[in-house]
Amino acid sequence: MAKLPRLVRKFRGKRACGTITHGDALSFLKSLGTESASVVFIDPPFNLGKQYSRNGSKIDQKPEAEYSKFLREVLVESTRVLEKGGTLYLYHLPMWAMRLGSELEKTLSFRHWIAVSMKNGFVRGRRLYPAHYSLLMFSKGRPSRFKRPRIPLSECRHCGEYLKDYGGYLHIVERRGVNLSDFWDDLAPVRHAHRKNRPANELPRAFFQRIFEVSGRRGKLYVDPFSGSGSGVVTAAMHGMRFAACDLVKSNCRLVCERLRRSRRY
Repeated sequence: MAKLPRLVRKFRGKRACGTITHGDALSFLKSLGTESASVVFIDPPFNLGKQYSRNGSKIDQKPEAEYSKFLREVLVESTRVLEKGGTLYLYHLPMWAMRLGSELEKTLSFRHWIAVSMKNGFVRGRRLYPAHYSLLMFSKGRPSRFKRPRIPLSECRHCGEYLKDYGGYLHIVERRGVNLSDFWDDLAPVRHAHRKNRPANELPRAFFQRIFEVSGRRGKLYVDPFSGSGSGVVTAAMHGMRFAACDLVKSNCRLVCERLRRSRRY
């Protein structure tokens, strides 16, 4: 049975305004108003049997048909919640991004398939080494906000030399930076224990800073139904966005609240 959403904390400060809710993602999304969100970010458990709480791997190990049905229902509600001109991001494994992206394209406008580098060497079964996660970007009509950020040139951490040859354009990119592409090889999930806020993997704040630089709008609502460690929520607050976030694991909800408190942004 789905766990009904329960408000954990409401933030009303000038620098952090929003709600943290404990419960099922689908029930949470159904509680939100139609076309109320400017940015929706969906990063569900990948159904790989990872342990996110004392319940073990049960919440991340559903029969494929059940898992697929759940995600499609989440996408329907996420699309309903998204305002006209708003942007939806879906973060998943390429196999599921392909399947779910075709569903999203029925009602939303496809913008980008962003490849986020996966820096490990683990091969899964009889497959090639999986080198990236997929970040799909869809919008409801023409995006109200789209900015193409520029990123600094990549340098060797040992000698300080540039890793790429920019030819006759070097003097331009040194001054302006490089246009952000749809291949992000400078970001990766946080896996080192001394940098993580929880035992399970988490996305770095730099990942969300990039998303909000592209699509974020000050004062608008950011919705995160699988908030996890809260990197998205904290970054949204720092960008002046309101937030409505939820997680099925109560300790994650407490962690998000604590990270907001530590950030001294409210």
